[in-house]
Amino acid sequence: MVKPIMNLADVVFDDVEDNGLYTSRRASIGSHIGARDLGYNLTVLPPGKAQCPFHNHRGEEEMFFILEGEGELRFGSERYPLRAHDVVACPTGGPEVAHQIINTGTTPMRYLAISTMVDIEACEYPDSQKVLVSAGGQGQSRLRKLFRAENTVEYYDREKT
Repeated sequence: MVKPIMNLADVVFDDVEDNGLYTSRRASIGSHIGARDLGYNLTVLPPGKAQCPFHNHRGEEEMFFILEGEGELRFGSERYPLRAHDVVACPTGGPEVAHQIINTGTTPMRYLAISTMVDIEACEYPDSQKVLVSAGGQGQSRLRKLFRAENTVEYYDREKT
């Protein structure tokens, strides 16, 4: 049986990204404490950085709890300042709920990210016009395809009719 508790001081940063603007460290928590339907992680975002591109989910809802630091939330066509103890809701939907957290402060930003876990997800990236489609639950063979939105084809494309 998995211990259902973990202290943030004990997390291991198992997802480290250093890609220019997109530089962060994330520590998985949910799988280590037995979560099944929710994903949890601790994210540390250096000053001037974003964890990921501006995006919206069609299947997974996300919530962020800012522990330390300050920054900015891009949400749809709006921008909101962020500071410690802010709670951010990112429901499913289209570009009107697209979101991105940017550290605009001078110290690292730390926040908890919590999301629903779904077996089938579509994620859109309005700035770059990309679409991500993924399917398959934990322990299953996973489909993951990322493509440019303008590369759509007709339903019967490449089919013998």
